[in-house]
Amino acid sequence: MERVTGIGGLFFRARDPDALARWYADHPGIDPVPATYEQRPWWQQQGPTVLSPFPADTDYFGRPEQAWKLNLRVRDLDAMIAQLRAAGIEVTPDPQAYPNGRFASTADPEGNPIELWEPTPDALQEPPDRHR
Repeated sequence: MERVTGIGGLFFRARDPDALARWYADHPGIDPVPATYEQRPWWQQQGPTVLSPFPADTDYFGRPEQAWKLNLRVRDLDAMIAQLRAAGIEVTPDPQAYPNGRFASTADPEGNPIELWEPTPDALQEPPDRHR
């Protein structure tokens, strides 16, 4: 069976797409979409990605009308929290450490929920390919 190799993009509606793209570039450090094919897009490090449907009535995403939550891997959660707070962005660290790492929650200026994840070294180890 052919399998996808990763996520090629995340596309969503915004009230002010240009301002929101700048916010993502300025704060979590995600480069904006290139203006030409000669420019490179944001290039993420190889690592685990979870695709997880949730029940329609979950409160995990915050607002009831919110249909998604962005999870971003970070190298140093404490440094990212400090950086965001220095910019006046509210961040709520999860007080519990999990077997796969540490987490914190925030939102972009349009209220879209963002979860920051600092994986443990074990969580970054690619498992043997079970699908060959």
